[in-house]
Amino acid sequence: MDGQVSDLMIEIGTKARAAAAELAYASQERKYAALIGASHEIWNRRQDILDANCEDLVYAEEKGLSPAMIDRLTLDEGRVRGMVDALRAVAEQPDPVGRVLAEWDRPNGLHIQRVATPLGVVGVIYESRPNVTADAGALCLKAGNAVILRGGSDSFQTSTAIHACMVTGLRQAGLPEAAIQLIPTQDRQVVTDMLRAVDFIDVIVPRGGKGLVGLVQREARVPVFAHLEGICHVYADRDADLAMARAIVLNSKTRRTGICGAAECLLIDWQFYTKHGPVLIEDLLKAGVEVRTEGELLKVPGTVQAQADDFGREFLDKIIAVRLVDGVDAAIAHIRRYGSQHTESIVTQNDTTAARFFERLDSAILMRNASTQFADGGEFGMGGEIGIATGKLHARGPVGAEQLCSFKYLVTGNGAVRA
Repeated sequence: MDGQVSDLMIEIGTKARAAAAELAYASQERKYAALIGASHEIWNRRQDILDANCEDLVYAEEKGLSPAMIDRLTLDEGRVRGMVDALRAVAEQPDPVGRVLAEWDRPNGLHIQRVATPLGVVGVIYESRPNVTADAGALCLKAGNAVILRGGSDSFQTSTAIHACMVTGLRQAGLPEAAIQLIPTQDRQVVTDMLRAVDFIDVIVPRGGKGLVGLVQREARVPVFAHLEGICHVYADRDADLAMARAIVLNSKTRRTGICGAAECLLIDWQFYTKHGPVLIEDLLKAGVEVRTEGELLKVPGTVQAQADDFGREFLDKIIAVRLVDGVDAAIAHIRRYGSQHTESIVTQNDTTAARFFERLDSAILMRNASTQFADGGEFGMGGEIGIATGKLHARGPVGAEQLCSFKYLVTGNGAVRA
């Protein structure tokens, strides 16, 4: 084994490997039944989940977590309903396993198919968001993978309550309960063990802040689906519709400030500003957002001087950096320098400008005339997401069930031999 891991990790990993072997050929009907059963159980036990969440919130407030982190952690009946709806949406999706991705015949007599297969065992390390317990469990199961979940200490009670519902769904469907395992301890050593567990885990998905993701990328010996900071930009172009720009900018920043799809930087074209004045900034200020800026924009009452590192910072709070730029190329240059390749949005009525923005930026998600808050697997029709990958290998953007598959080649001959 490449690096020693604890007895607990060996026990959990061994169970996960066995479960993954069974899930690889589990029928679509059994996986559907498990997810629907889990959704019913979550809704039936919603008060238990909310009570557990209250315990976590008390602990989080004692720790002094930021309002944005508290928001990520908090559940109410509406958010529980959102988990239930996500489970049902994933259940209703076509089974991604066994899809024929490509097939062709060769002159040598071989018929070749490339077919989608599960990755195997997925490890998910996440902070605060207890809904990840349901989303990750559902998506991994749909793709025929076993999953090992390591939630943060701040959401431990809530995640435990949700996980119990997921296990009930598995049991009712006759699938191995070890298909979805939650690490039963808050000991940080387990994170290190997961990163070393090359014999048991095929890929690690980190969901959390820069510190967690950086730790995973530095220390993991298991492959990682990278999810860096969500330094998302909105660019208000000179040809933007004013009403549309106002709505998109405000929603991108303020709908939920603590999610990775929240806008952290607003770029305003000089000609837009000359025509419309500081209306976008004034909207943000009225909404209670701290606007950090420079130069001409400091003349707007209520703005504050930006520091050099405010451009390229993930605030996850009611704070935004704002800068004037001279055209789309200047906006592109700024995003290339300061962005994290997560999500960028252009507001414009000019097709040529929008095409240039899409062509010359390489972020995982590029949008036109839409809020960055739509950077979400559920909004993309994936039912949910296990994370938004900003790397370029295997999975990119929202990671749904299809992205949690690999593939194999099935080669059929008729007595073919090679000369």
